[in-house]
Amino acid sequence: MSFDNANMDFNALSDPTGASARNLDDHVEPVAVRQLLKVTPGPCADEQYERLAAIFRPVFAQIADGTNEREQLRQLPFEQVGWLNRERFGALRLPVDAGGHGARLSDVFRLLIELAEADSHIAQLWRAHIAFTEHVLRLEDEALRKKWIARIASGHIVGNAYTEKGGNPLGTLNTAVSEVNGRWVVNGEKYYCTGTIFADWTTVAVSHPQRPGRHIAVVSTQHSGVKIIDDWDGFGQQLTGTGTTEFSNVPVDSFMPEDPIDPEAAIFQLVLLAVQAGIGRSALNDMRLAVQSRTRSFSTGTGVPVHQEPQVLQLVGEVSGAVFASDAVVMGAVLEVEAALADSNLNDHERFAVCELAANRAQSVVQPMVIAATNKLFDGLGASATRASFNFDRHWRNARTIATHNPAVYKSRIVGDYEINGVQPKRLSVTGELTSTSHTNTTGGF
Repeated sequence: MSFDNANMDFNALSDPTGASARNLDDHVEPVAVRQLLKVTPGPCADEQYERLAAIFRPVFAQIADGTNEREQLRQLPFEQVGWLNRERFGALRLPVDAGGHGARLSDVFRLLIELAEADSHIAQLWRAHIAFTEHVLRLEDEALRKKWIARIASGHIVGNAYTEKGGNPLGTLNTAVSEVNGRWVVNGEKYYCTGTIFADWTTVAVSHPQRPGRHIAVVSTQHSGVKIIDDWDGFGQQLTGTGTTEFSNVPVDSFMPEDPIDPEAAIFQLVLLAVQAGIGRSALNDMRLAVQSRTRSFSTGTGVPVHQEPQVLQLVGEVSGAVFASDAVVMGAVLEVEAALADSNLNDHERFAVCELAANRAQSVVQPMVIAATNKLFDGLGASATRASFNFDRHWRNARTIATHNPAVYKSRIVGDYEINGVQPKRLSVTGELTSTSHTNTTGGF
């Protein structure tokens, strides 16, 4: 954080017994507040992280300047993604000698929280790329690993096309690969393709004519047979490029082998939680500035300026606490996953369970905290805060929208079943229509 007056005596300003102590009411302009916490709290926010943050924080600040306007005008952030790509944001996890930044997984998620504070849409659209990069780093096929590391290092972005809007039975896929003239091609239609409109490549979940189960094919988004449509009409996170992608005889560049560790589902969910944490921080920023600058007060108040009103200060403190806790829970879950992936004492099943449980526990806590925090913003400001020009409702809309992904309502049950009955989390299957033959869960549910 920078201040206009580098010589300002903050200790004097904050000491109520000092002769030079001043009251906020004495200032026309807001007084700069010394931040005593790290920008992103928690262990391992060390010199390495600060080195990486120094590279990207100027870009995040530039992105933040136009966030509100882009959302109100529904302008997809192509230019802003380019700014991040210029600094090789997508190559964070690659080793330095391979053209990357050598970041730890925890470094990536700390940066994601900061990016989400600047613009939650842009942070979310990297979701598939981050998970794909983790898969690439663990590939045993050296040629395939080198090919994708080189592409990612050169700035290529990878999106996803996993889910179908409907019409496919649960556990099956209508999108399929077939062999045409000696080459595999993809045909089908996907929805919820977050980030693909910004990407050079996309992973596609497909059925295979010769092998059962779900397979992941990677295709170029630049092929003439790929049609990407920005038709996501949710009330939140509208600029993530989430929408329809159609494939017509699109050649497969790579088939990604199955990962026995498979932390992808956990990483996908943790990215969303990092975005939630960033939304909470952005809401707190708006709440702080609005309270500091407010001059009108309610006749039912205590008769002091709003920035001294005890109940308003309590609300701000509660939001600040929720934001702090959200950051801490997200980073705690990420550190748990990071440790599990490096722990040679765990077998594949145990490692998968640790990753899933960490994400599930965090999801059940973080989402309600952030949604509540974005709602309290209005309690401290009154009806004027609902003006469309302020766009404060974007925080709640975006947090609420993200909370519908991989619904948290199921996650606490999964954790509880593990805690009580030792039932391990199941690996991700294919979302689809429930039929009498596909309904195998006899323990209840929807």
